[in-house]
Amino acid sequence: MGGRGAGKTRAGAEWVRSVVEGAKPLDAGKCRRVALVGETIEQVREVMIFGDSGILACSPADRRPDWEATRKRLVWPNGAVATVHTAHDPEGLRGPQFDAAWVDEYGCAAVDKGANQPNKFLDLKSSESSLPRYSTGARDDLMQMQYLRAMSDYWGDPAHNPQSSEYDGVMLDMRRAFVWAWDVRPYPFFPNNRTLWSDGQNYARGHWINGRTSSRSLASVVGEICRRAGLKDYNPKGLYGYVRGYAVDQVTDARAALQPLMIRHGFDAIERNGVLNFRMRDGVDAITLDPEQLAVSPELDGVIEQVRDADAEITGRVRLKFVQADGNFDPIAEEAVLADEATHAVSASELNMTLTRSEGRQVAERWLTEARVSRENIRLALPPSQMALGAGDVIKMPGDGAEGPGLYRIDRVEQADVQVIDAVRIEPEVYDPAPLNDELVPLRPFVSPVPVQPYFMDLPLLRGDEVPLAPYIAATAQPWPGAVAVYQSATDANYQLNSILPVRATIGVTRSAMAASSSGLVDRGDVLEVKLTSGTLESVSMDALLSGANLAAIGDGTSDNWEVFQFKDAELVAPNTYWLRNRLRGQAGTDGLMPDVWPTGSTFVLLNGVPLQIELSPNLRRVVQHYRIGPARRGTDDPSYRHFVRAFAGNGLRPLSPCHVSGRLAANGDRTFSWIRRTRVNGDSWDIPDVPLGEESESYQVRVLQGETVLREVLVNSPTWTYPSAAQVEDWLGSGAVLSVAQISATFGAGLDRRVDIGA
Repeated sequence: MGGRGAGKTRAGAEWVRSVVEGAKPLDAGKCRRVALVGETIEQVREVMIFGDSGILACSPADRRPDWEATRKRLVWPNGAVATVHTAHDPEGLRGPQFDAAWVDEYGCAAVDKGANQPNKFLDLKSSESSLPRYSTGARDDLMQMQYLRAMSDYWGDPAHNPQSSEYDGVMLDMRRAFVWAWDVRPYPFFPNNRTLWSDGQNYARGHWINGRTSSRSLASVVGEICRRAGLKDYNPKGLYGYVRGYAVDQVTDARAALQPLMIRHGFDAIERNGVLNFRMRDGVDAITLDPEQLAVSPELDGVIEQVRDADAEITGRVRLKFVQADGNFDPIAEEAVLADEATHAVSASELNMTLTRSEGRQVAERWLTEARVSRENIRLALPPSQMALGAGDVIKMPGDGAEGPGLYRIDRVEQADVQVIDAVRIEPEVYDPAPLNDELVPLRPFVSPVPVQPYFMDLPLLRGDEVPLAPYIAATAQPWPGAVAVYQSATDANYQLNSILPVRATIGVTRSAMAASSSGLVDRGDVLEVKLTSGTLESVSMDALLSGANLAAIGDGTSDNWEVFQFKDAELVAPNTYWLRNRLRGQAGTDGLMPDVWPTGSTFVLLNGVPLQIELSPNLRRVVQHYRIGPARRGTDDPSYRHFVRAFAGNGLRPLSPCHVSGRLAANGDRTFSWIRRTRVNGDSWDIPDVPLGEESESYQVRVLQGETVLREVLVNSPTWTYPSAAQVEDWLGSGAVLSVAQISATFGAGLDRRVDIGA
């Protein structure tokens, strides 16, 4: 199965030398008479004899045979002779009593009736381009498969290929047979990359077996399903079809497994005398009924009842989803529509089957036409002499329109003293494939499986409708692999798919530091320079900024430490490099995480809807989980996948820090502190006197800190607390003391705190 340049001709020429040459130039070999057989004399002479890899080119000078053109033969110095013969004169092989033969490769084009002339092929650039006799020119992969099977089975039979009494071997050694043609070019890039290979258009109806050798005949697939179901008495010999690929992905019965094949290829299963027979719906061997010989039944209104379904019940649009063959095996859909489809129903089906686009279109059109034809039904009674007829048989009704002329398939039988049958109208021409040309299959470009860089972000609520405990994830890679998969497990094994990231996030690294600034005010400080690895940024108006545009996160790469901010102006200053000005800092309550300065090298992520929340069960909050993240088209054991171990607090549940913390000193030395709470949910309305509480109850954790040492900690139920003078003396309150106030959630615990200096 060698392609162009694989060495088929050289192998044949060297084999001829090995059988005709002896140890020395004049010594006899084991063969004296050799037949060189090709399609034409010119092909034998120019390829097998004078070609670059032919016999003359392979032979040393002292063993090189002489070419006798007038007698069309080669003569070796030791007396061995090889004569030229062609496929156009098969009778010329009689008589010479050959010891051996080198025959050109065999093969058959994947075209209608290709076996009539297996050597014919279609190639617009060739003067020899032609179709086999009586061929319609339609693509027929089954014809090629059956030809190769027939060649193998025929010569594999000892009756046709006997064992030699002169040497240890059969007459034709099929182990040395070459099929035209297995191509060394990678499938499916050949034939689809026609900018590189211009002969790709010849593949569909050509001799190539690339991409076809793994396919099966319909009869073999149906037989396998029956055997696996434990059925022994079945007969699939009446089936004609080609199965490129079919998956049964659920444990089910044989009938359910056969149903998609019956829809695709149009055949019926018929039980006769304990044997399940499979028959194509082609109307062959129809049984003609004589209306004068039909039985009379009281169940019928007359001898023959004709029924025609209402037009409103006819399917007017058929949509078929399947897996596209000869490419990336992506799921696609084809649709067939009647001209007046607006008045009819829509029928959709999904086949877990591999088809070419034209085959999918043919199935949809056949299905649509079949539904239109089958609205005509007849009901009649058969006499006892015709009791052998049963469901699945095809009957022919002669006569005029009143008697329903045409072919009908029996669908239902009621047996009593007479046999009452229900039959549906069929037209065999419906099952002839529509003449459609095969289209070029678009291929996804190859993307190397480089590791991706993901960032987990356990953020507060940004819109209010998010899952509060689930973190966001953003990912980037260069090049982007098309989609990124996030797998999760409690241990580093048995991973389950958690999420798919279809789009690369806009991620970058800061090239300058960003100092802290007040939240709620526009930060007009130094520009923040960001170098992006992917994506673009743009400036927005002030109205858009105040409406939530250009939301981003800056952090150190850990899942908990992210400040959410916005920017109004984004100026492109270098490739993928922007200056960000006029920023709104500490959004969504992240002012409590704002450090004195975000240093150079901090991570920047644009929160434009591309970063997605992963799925996280409430019982897994703050529980360590294992994650493997990498290209979605590869498995978790691929080297491109990266392993992460993370636990998430669920910061969407975290209360915001209070604001406007202030203190008042009484004459007796007591200090009274008050503050205003903030809410993490529904706090943007200006029509209510105070923001919603957002928690189960109002509660605050108040602590007095000296450095990192907690001097005093209390819980209060209102936004105020009095620090008695005696307690201040007891705590040895000194310079540098700090008051910390944090709101408490019954689910999350203490949220971000607000600190003020209260040192003496």
